[in-house]
Amino acid sequence: MQIKKTSIEGCFEIIPRVFEDERGYFFESFNQSTFEKETGAKPFFVQDNQSFSSKGVLRGLHFQIGVHAQAKLVRVLEGEVLDVAVDLRRDSKTYGNVVRTQLSSENKKQLFIPRGCAHGFVTLSDTATFFYKCDNFYNKASEGGVLYNDAELNIDWILDEKELIISSKDKILPTLNEFVAS
Repeated sequence: MQIKKTSIEGCFEIIPRVFEDERGYFFESFNQSTFEKETGAKPFFVQDNQSFSSKGVLRGLHFQIGVHAQAKLVRVLEGEVLDVAVDLRRDSKTYGNVVRTQLSSENKKQLFIPRGCAHGFVTLSDTATFFYKCDNFYNKASEGGVLYNDAELNIDWILDEKELIISSKDKILPTLNEFVAS
């Protein structure tokens, strides 16, 4: 397993070592001791979530605030997505930084997103099954978000704006500056 730092402090791209033969493939998707040794992070995952989306579905940019903040380990079981993390931690050296990476069932890469970051993805393939582990339980009252097309963040979602399918809730999220001011 190869673990790479990203432009967000505490956010890591994980590339598994895949063993393939005539039967198929095998890989270790997570190893706590390897992860701790390589990153210094010690997440204790308590909730697994899975979503299914069609091409163009954009989910995000979401986060949980306060004591309900969540670190996430995300990957794609089927299909391909552009996965995005944004550092919202005002005291972080990488505050405001954006990480973009393509996750797919073919490349089997994962992204670890620390607490205090917003997260979102857009489905690039016809469909995608997205899986994520969280180190804290979901709490509706602690939901937060930042607008996916915030000009300050300048995120290239790869697909044309006309192709994006976005929930009405996600279309009215605050910009980063509005979030910070609140």
